[in-house]
Amino acid sequence: MGGLKKNEKPAQPVVREVEDGELLARRAAELTLEKKCEDVKILDLRELTSVTDFFVIVTADSERKAKAAAEHVIEELRGEDERPLHVEGLDSMHWILLDYVNVVVHIFMPDERGFYDLESLWSDAPVVAVT
Repeated sequence: MGGLKKNEKPAQPVVREVEDGELLARRAAELTLEKKCEDVKILDLRELTSVTDFFVIVTADSERKAKAAAEHVIEELRGEDERPLHVEGLDSMHWILLDYVNVVVHIFMPDERGFYDLESLWSDAPVVAVT
């Protein structure tokens, strides 16, 4: 029943090394989910640009939720010795950007996410699964 032939070795699982940037992107995505953000996506930009390696794109359905998510990401990552190089949007809460150099976290209100549509702009980028 479909067993291995003589001298045939079982297929080895594909193992790939995960870079620090991808781990940081996954962690940031998890942290936004803890604050009930929705439609969380990670775009892998490594083959497309030298500006950054990953975008984490999320939607918050209220300004309060957007602020809470941004502050949670900043605070939790600070505890892991990660600090953003730059933060924008905390004054308006409609598009908050947290720049960790290799990872840029975008926290959008729904209208702004639809308007700027980063997923379409970077449609060639592979999407990393968020679990």
